Amino acid sequence: MSFKDKILKNQSPWGSTPPGGGGRSPGGNGSGSRQDPPNLDDIIKNFQKTISKFSGGKSGGSKPIMIGLLIILGLYVASGLYRVLPDEQGVVLRFGKFVNTTQPGLHYHLPMPVERVLTPKVTKVNRVDVGFRPASDSGRSSGVGNVPEESLMLTGDENIVDINYSVFWVIKDAGKFLFNIQSPVETVKATSETAMREVIAKNNIQTILTEGRANIELEVQDITQQILDEYQSGIQITQVQTQQADPPEQVIDAFRDVQAARADRERSKNEAEGYANDVIPRARGEAEQVLQQAEAYKKEVVAKAEGEASRFSAIYNEYRNAKQVTQERMYLETMEKVLADIDKVIIDKESGSGVVPYLPLPELKKSGSTN
Repeated sequence: MSFKDKILKNQSPWGSTPPGGGGRSPGGNGSGSRQDPPNLDDIIKNFQKTISKFSGGKSGGSKPIMIGLLIILGLYVASGLYRVLPDEQGVVLRFGKFVNTTQPGLHYHLPMPVERVLTPKVTKVNRVDVGFRPASDSGRSSGVGNVPEESLMLTGDENIVDINYSVFWVIKDAGKFLFNIQSPVETVKATSETAMREVIAKNNIQTILTEGRANIELEVQDITQQILDEYQSGIQITQVQTQQADPPEQVIDAFRDVQAARADRERSKNEAEGYANDVIPRARGEAEQVLQQAEAYKKEVVAKAEGEASRFSAIYNEYRNAKQVTQERMYLETMEKVLADIDKVIIDKESGSGVVPYLPLPELKKSGSTN
């Protein structure tokens, strides 16, 4: 007897009576009537009739099925349409392998499971903090948590600086970003820290703490971008911003003393330069004045000498022509110069023969005391 016939006769396929007391109803005393199970052939026939009714009978049953299949196929094909938003890029994967990148707009890809699309946000500005952690990240209620192993760096003049900075970046190429790097945040942090240490090692601490921050930020941004481009990371660095740059806490007091001493030195230097700027131009002016006076005196003496030489030459020519007259003239001119500045009394020889010479001593004393 077959497996199917045993089931139809309510017998166990293993040759024994069904469990429960040889066909008695459970809980009964064996007097209940026996119920035959439904016929499987009837069940199969009823199922076929139901399908036939649903499909419209035997004559036209294939047409609705085809229409349904076409509708399902159309929906399946249409499922490949997708839209990329303005702040996104589409990354098309074919059997899990990167194929291409699509820009914002309406696009099409082969339906699942052949292709699928990822749409990461590419305009969102991401931030990576190096050397410190904000309060929300460090678990503190307030303030900033410092990370010495990241912030302490050696300068070019062999000092140590404690520097905290933030790196801002966006996705430039979504395909490279998703498949060429495993951990974008750690990659940006490691590359920026490498670039910062390189730049800090080329500058002295005074430049880092004062006027050199802007140049350092730009140089770190350029070096970090070059490294990320070599990795083909698909990341664009938009800004490197220094949050803090100070000496380490252990030596900050000594450093401030050094800074105060340098400030005093600069002040003294400026005062000396101011004094020099005041004295040197004045000395140069006085020297120039002396030179001009000497030059004028030189011209005066030379001109006077040239005039006397010309006068002497003229007198000499006259002397050669008339010696007696020239001698008397020179005598008179000389006496005029000598007697012009003294008190004198002129006595004619003819009329003054009886005049007794008188020397006024009191008057001479008065004139001598006044002079």
